[in-house]
This record gives sequence, C-alpha cells and structure tokens, in this order.
Amino acid sequence: MAYLDHAATTPMLDRALEAYVATAREVGNASSLHASGRRARRRVEESRERVAAALGARPSEVIFTGGGTESDNLAVKGIFWARRDADAGRRRVICSAVEHHAVLDAVDWLCQHEGAEVGWLPADGVGRLHPDALRAELAAHGDRAALITAMWANNEVGTVQRVAELAAVAAEHGVPFHTDAIQAVGQVPVDFAASGVAALTVTGHKLGGPVGVGALVLARDVAAVPLLHGGGQERDVRSGTLDAAGIVAFAVAVEAAVKDQQEYAARVAALRDDLVQRVRRAVPEVVFNGDPTDRLPGNAHFSFPGCEGDALLLLLDAQGIACSTGSACSAGVAQPSHVLLAMGADDDRARSSLRFSLGHTSTAADVDALIAALPAAVDRARRAAALRTPR
Repeated sequence: MAYLDHAATTPMLDRALEAYVATAREVGNASSLHASGRRARRRVEESRERVAAALGARPSEVIFTGGGTESDNLAVKGIFWARRDADAGRRRVICSAVEHHAVLDAVDWLCQHEGAEVGWLPADGVGRLHPDALRAELAAHGDRAALITAMWANNEVGTVQRVAELAAVAAEHGVPFHTDAIQAVGQVPVDFAASGVAALTVTGHKLGGPVGVGALVLARDVAAVPLLHGGGQERDVRSGTLDAAGIVAFAVAVEAAVKDQQEYAARVAALRDDLVQRVRRAVPEVVFNGDPTDRLPGNAHFSFPGCEGDALLLLLDAQGIACSTGSACSAGVAQPSHVLLAMGADDDRARSSLRFSLGHTSTAADVDALIAALPAAVDRARRAAALRTPR
C-alpha cells in the first residue's frame, strides 16, 4: 500500500513506541505518593520538560491532554469562559474561516449554548489570513473580544500562516491568541515564546507519537476554565489520571520531530514537489490548492475537475493508494470542503478535492504508485460523475 495520508495520522516512530512499551510495563499512578507513583510522576515531569524545551515554552506552560480535539476545546471554551467571567461584555470569538472542525464546532457550540458571537477572519485565494483584516476586526470589536483563534498551518490545503504577525496584532489589543499547531509541529519551525501566542495546541499521532495524548501549551498569565473537573491535575485545568506511558512516548516523538525538522522538511518537500509535478503532467486540468510556497512540506492538495472527491478516493483506495478527500463527511453525505469554499472556490471545485500528504515513512515508490493509478482513476471518476449529472 502507498500510504499518502500522514496528515490524518502517521506511524509511530520506533523510539516513541519503544518508550511507550517500556513505560507501560511500569505500574504507578502519577498522583500517588508511594514510590511507584513518584516514579510515574518523575516520568511525566521529565516529559513535560522535554516537550517544553522542544516547543520553546516553560514546563509549567505544558498541560497534557487526551489529544488535539480536547486541547482545542479546552483553549477555545476555557479561555472564552474565563474572559467572559472577568468581563461579561467579552463574548466575541474571532475565528478564521479555515479552521479544523475541532475549533469551528467549539466556537459554534459557544454561540448556541453560551451566548457567544463570532467574527470571522477571511482567507484569501490560497488560504492565507492577513493581519490587516484582524486589525480591522479588533478596531471594530476589540472591546468585546474574548479570544482569537487561527491555526498555524491548514490541515487541508497546507498553507502556513504568519502566526507571529497575527499574534502581535492581538497583543496590541490585549486579546489572547490561540493557534492550532497540530499540523505544524515537526513540519515547520514552531516556537511558543517567540511566536507571541497565548495558547498552542499539539497532538501526538500527527508527528510520530501515540493516538490519545497531546498538549495545550498555555501561558501562565492566561486563565482557562476547565472542561473536566476532578482531581485537579495539570494546573487544575485538566483533571484526570495522567497516561504516563503515552506522555513519555509523546515527549520522545515531539523532541525527535523538532530536532529532525529541517532534514525531514527538505526530504519530504522534494518528494512532494515531484508528486505535484507528475500529477500536473498526468492530469493537466488539475487545480493545485493552497499557497504555492508557504505550505507544509508534505502537503499536496488538488481539485480534479469533473470528479467527485469521494469517488476518486475510493477508486485510488482499490488500487492500494491511501489518501484523503478534502470534503468532510456528515451522516454519510459528502459535503464540499469548507476550507476551499472559504478560499472562494465554487461548489464543484470544493467537492472534487483530494489531499495527498507525505510523512517520515514516505518514499519515491509511493509517488510512483500514485502516478501509475491516477489517470485511470480520474477517467473512471469523471465518467461516473457524468452519469449522475442531470441532463
């Protein structure tokens, strides 16, 4: 199988898997006071230090969670609640229109259940956000803003944002800035302190760690109301027994991904560029989505005119090619990509997209396999779409 869906999840690094197994063999709750508990706590705190060092943060700013979705929800809801509690007039969430659904749906929930209002930051035709748009939004509504949330790099089209510039605008108005950096860590340089953000989300399984563990990096001077209540772990912001084995493996993966980032990016971007060039030759009408230069090294996102993205995905899957549609599926009904729609694409282009994402196990053979299967798959998908189109 040619696995070209590393942005969905990537295989665990050998060293992370070995660290997980070794730690999982040890017994001990990190909240217990006896020797086994203290040993588990030491493993957790050493891991916290490693994650903090890799991401340019202080150990006390790293809050371990169950993954990216939890971290995003904790940041968006928790900071909103804390800011609203301090000032009842601060009910506006400023959110980019191209966010992952972990952020978009959290914002929508706040609007439906907590009286929040939303100000949308528009994206241009390549998925980029512009500081001037944020500055204008804050000039008009800054006194009501609870927080700003905008991802570091887009999970669909791969566009990398100028996060430090956006965070600087937020700081001018004293509004906390959260960024979902799940796709960015290990792919591009990420430094929490240097970026100026107030909160940053990261997860394990996108960078060679285990599923089910991640972190919210939260500045010490930024309050967040917890989603979960219980034992008061993690600064009393995220209660629950800590997964010591998962946290140790996560820290190993984060440290390795950051350390190897430059070498990884150069190797994977070369594969990606070859893939893009050969897809364009094989299917001349294809549309390459996202920023052509400021993008994730492993991301190649296309729209295939005349095709349904889900049909093309399944045809490629039958040939042993694993990739992802740019459309989200809800209740079994394919929906056009909200990211492409926000970028100004029409409905047909937004429904015809596929994402090919490379990672640390990707090889030239994976690209060869895709190119061998793609032309026939596109032809069949177009014929199928034509049969379904009303005459």
